[in-house]
Order: sequence, then structure tokens, then C-alpha cells
Amino acid sequence: MEIKEKLGAIEAILFASGEPIEIYRLSEASGVDAGTLPAMIRLLNERYDDYGSGICIKKLDSSYQMCTRDAFAPQIRTALETKRSAPLSNAAMEALTIIAYNQPVSKGFVENVRGIDSSSVINNLVEKGLVEEAGRLDVPGKPIVYRTTAVFLRSFGLTSVADLPPLPDQPSLTEDVAEDDGDISEETDT
Repeated sequence: MEIKEKLGAIEAILFASGEPIEIYRLSEASGVDAGTLPAMIRLLNERYDDYGSGICIKKLDSSYQMCTRDAFAPQIRTALETKRSAPLSNAAMEALTIIAYNQPVSKGFVENVRGIDSSSVINNLVEKGLVEEAGRLDVPGKPIVYRTTAVFLRSFGLTSVADLPPLPDQPSLTEDVAEDDGDISEETDT
């Protein structure tokens, strides 16, 4: 293997891992002698410096890890906070409310209540960590059911779903029917 290929292998392994990799494991995986690794890492870091790259490789005890440069910490923090604090859409709030008050529920239940396909909305809620899979229903097709998570509770300042505010009172269907029946009977008496 050429130096260029070895550098590429080391870089790819460190990037894909995302976590520190012990020197002996990096050596085995890349086919580069453990004694040569420090020089190869130095070459990669020099290349990153020459290009003004936002990444570098750091030595952590007996491991190496690909990291972002400290100089870009404010931009990274802003980007991650923006992603985390992005407000939920009305559709997401509707779906989240349905799940929170009726959990565990299937996507079909949410769609039935909302009257519209909710696949992407539920997937986004799962990505944000607000809801999670809670198993499957024991019915044909075995649909996945969803429930809220600890992230949901923290985000909304709740200690449990029991702390959810009560739903507003809605006139029941039987009250509406009784009122209508009364109006009809009055009209027939006259």
C-alpha cells in the first residue's frame, strides 16, 4: 500500500469511528505499523493545517481521535444549538400532543386523529428524541407504537406524563344530541 492510500485508510477509519481508537487497533485496521502511526498522523495534521481545515487528529493517551478544531467551537455550538432549539411545526405539535396524551399509539392512530399522513412528522419527532418506539401492536401487520421520552419531559419541564395539563373540556356527542332532541320536540309541540 502506498503512503497516500495508508493516509486515506487512517483518515477514513478515524472519521468513521467518531470515537477514540486505540493505536494497536488503528494499526491493525489500517495496515500501518504502530511505530509509524505518529508520523502518519503528523502528515495528516499538516495537510489539514495547509488547507485551513476545521478538523484535526488528536492523541488521547494511547488512542487517536478525529476532532474539530477548538477555533471553530463557537460556530459548532451555534449550529448545534440552532438545530436543537428549532421550534416544532404545528403538525409536529399536533402529533406530539396526540402521542403524549394517548401513548403508546401507532402512527395509524395519529393519522386517524389528524386526518393526514403523519409519517414524516413522527420520524422527525423520533430524530429529535421526543418520541421513541415502544414495541408493536399484536394485530395484523404488527404496527410500531410510539411513546414520549425523557427528552420530551425535559423539553416541556415535566417530571412525568401525569404532569401534562388536562385537556380542555369538550362537549360530548351525547350532550349535543340531547340538546338537538330538545329543540326538535319543542318544534313539534307547537
